[in-house]
Amino acid sequence: MAQALGLDFGTTNTVLAMADGATTHSMEFTSAAGKADSMRTALSFMKDPNLGASALKVEAGHAAIRQFIENPGDSRFLQSIKTFAASALFQGTIIFGKRQSFEDLMEVFIRRLRHYAGENWPGDVTRIVTGRPVHFAGANPDPQLATTRYNEALARFGFPEIHYVYEPVAAAFYFAQNLKADATVLVADFGGGTTDYSLIRFETIAGKLTATPIGHSGVGVAGDHFDYRLIDNIVSPQIGKGSHFKSFDKILEVPTNYYSAFGRWNQLSIFKTSREFQDLKKLVRTALEPEKLETFVDLVDHDEGYPLYQAVSATKMALSSADDAAFDFAPLGSGGHCTIRRTDFETWIADDLARIERALDDVLEKTNTPLTAIDKVFLTGGTSFVPAVRRIFTERFDTDRIETGGELLSIAHGLALIGERDDIAQWTVQ
Repeated sequence: MAQALGLDFGTTNTVLAMADGATTHSMEFTSAAGKADSMRTALSFMKDPNLGASALKVEAGHAAIRQFIENPGDSRFLQSIKTFAASALFQGTIIFGKRQSFEDLMEVFIRRLRHYAGENWPGDVTRIVTGRPVHFAGANPDPQLATTRYNEALARFGFPEIHYVYEPVAAAFYFAQNLKADATVLVADFGGGTTDYSLIRFETIAGKLTATPIGHSGVGVAGDHFDYRLIDNIVSPQIGKGSHFKSFDKILEVPTNYYSAFGRWNQLSIFKTSREFQDLKKLVRTALEPEKLETFVDLVDHDEGYPLYQAVSATKMALSSADDAAFDFAPLGSGGHCTIRRTDFETWIADDLARIERALDDVLEKTNTPLTAIDKVFLTGGTSFVPAVRRIFTERFDTDRIETGGELLSIAHGLALIGERDDIAQWTVQ
């Protein structure tokens, strides 16, 4: 039997799991931030004179966040690395004078996890089984490019076998361990960057769980897009979106592309080193409302991307259980304190919800599967708690057919279980 490591390299969080027969366990990490069985997909780089002139102190996950918070002006913070995997436009980023490719960043991140795992890291792994979305995030994602980049990063660790499994398939396999009877299962996996669906028929034949894939679909829309809508409607107008500048004898609107960059809070550290940011700084001199653009520049210069993410996430989470919630982001001053109504939030995300629902319709229509043929619906991922998302399913399926659970663990543990099987080729993406 293979010794398999399940890697759920997520947009927001990363989990590693090992299987021991029919049971699984998450790998535990010990860093400067304490112990955890999941890690924020984040990196922080900082110069450290104790390591030499060219060496950097690198932290990952919660320790990276801690290093960034304690040294905001001296560290370079990157989060949601996965969002760049399938983008041909992303050719790397400069970190303290050295270009780092996606492969470099993924390798550094996993090496830090291996360091934090210490003796918990297995020494005899024969397979690494990595989850991948049905559709990667981004405007024009290239899945082959993403796979090539994953392969290069993972090959640097010398794993004998590298396999890929659709993330909702792994979540379905984890869920199917508790099925009491044969069932057709629809899994909806809501990650940080993508929403993926997998429709699978599970049957037990001669005591062994078998699966027949029926269909997959997905869309590059999920929790991060909801964050963007909050930022775009609450924060961006206060830092100059919709304002104007003077160019010779013309009055022009500040380019909206700056606010697309700001709204993707996880990309602010990339934006900080871009030519666009330098152009924005120059624009302050001719802006009709320069104080707004100055605030924009200050937020980027002072690495406020992560604090902004915390404020937005807190508001979004509160709106999952309340009709209105407070938004508090002190760096904006008095304009950073307001109350958000759930009805407004749902209006802002209406287009995203429509795309998520169309992807669901797509898998049902392509497979010619009526709603009555689905025995169980398994919702996983934090965005499944958003009431408007949940309504997509409660309006179609009886509540006793809908189940949730294992929001952070299901994919990694499903990957580890699949990695132990002799028929792994049945489950993997070729």
